[in-house]
Amino acid sequence: MNPGQFANAVLVWFDQCGRHDLPWQENKTAYFTWLSEIMLQQTQVATVIPYFERFREQFPTVEKLAAADQDEVLHLWTGLGYYARARNLHKTARIISQDFAGQFPETVEELEQLPGIGRSTAGAILSISTGKRAAILDGNVKRVLARYYAIDGWPGTTENIKQLWLYAEQNTPSKRVADYTQAMMDMGATLCTRSKPACLLCPLQKGCQAHMQGRANELPVSKPKKVIPVKQTLMLLIRDEQGQVLLRQRPPTGIWGGLWSLPETSDLRDAAQETGLPVDPDSATALEPVRHTFSHFHLDITPVQVSLLDKEQNKDLTNHVMEQPATLWYNLHQPQKVGLAAPVKKLLGKLKS
Repeated sequence: MNPGQFANAVLVWFDQCGRHDLPWQENKTAYFTWLSEIMLQQTQVATVIPYFERFREQFPTVEKLAAADQDEVLHLWTGLGYYARARNLHKTARIISQDFAGQFPETVEELEQLPGIGRSTAGAILSISTGKRAAILDGNVKRVLARYYAIDGWPGTTENIKQLWLYAEQNTPSKRVADYTQAMMDMGATLCTRSKPACLLCPLQKGCQAHMQGRANELPVSKPKKVIPVKQTLMLLIRDEQGQVLLRQRPPTGIWGGLWSLPETSDLRDAAQETGLPVDPDSATALEPVRHTFSHFHLDITPVQVSLLDKEQNKDLTNHVMEQPATLWYNLHQPQKVGLAAPVKKLLGKLKS
């Protein structure tokens, strides 16, 4: 197929079988398109929908999102993962509101300068919200093109990425670009899936090199696996007389940046020094460990119920802790609207029940 035939086949399929009722398709503004595209990075549509709807209700405009506290944004994002996306979302909303008068730039190059927006996301925002011709190359589209052109090796190599962008650019039509963009994402998500691709239903079957070579199940080649290291930490469950749990806000960058978590230590004997809290090691009771997996390591968490030393002597400390902006007593039954690290949210849920 030539590029025109390629795009036409995709669009015919989209008209008959594509997804047309996603919540961000109801009002294709740059704001809602951007919001959905950021949420959809490394996350499935079914997972994103309720989060998108909550954000749309809470922050109907980019100005509303820009005016919100980061805690409020992270609270709504809790459970969606990859929290740098939420922090960048908030940063970009403020830039758009303050520097662009609430209007999104209308070139790929300008959009790429904003936090959290890469070339593919910029192309999606532009093509879907304005209909301007811009190519995309998200994970779904990479898979479609890697199979169609029988790209050998892992698609993420510099050479293969360059080649895939050339194919993405040449096949993107000048008309119905928004539909084509959505169609390519839909095909990757529903037909050209990672395993057991539905080749017999694919509109590109006749020109697909992987299908003709009988290699659809082996392409694209998976990323070379690395041994994922395992790290360990102790999370301290410290409660006051009312049963509230002590939380601390993590640094603004890094793992769980800006989220609220339990005080951590590597060794109970060093807990007082590492946390700055007068922890009584003799009061410690370890609970069932949990494993949380990040993209590049496993984190084995052991929750430890522990008391502070003589509470009478430490009333002043407790009051001081409560006044610190980076520390709070979390009410399990009337929880504050703050962003929580996913495993901490689960642990607090278990404590409540």
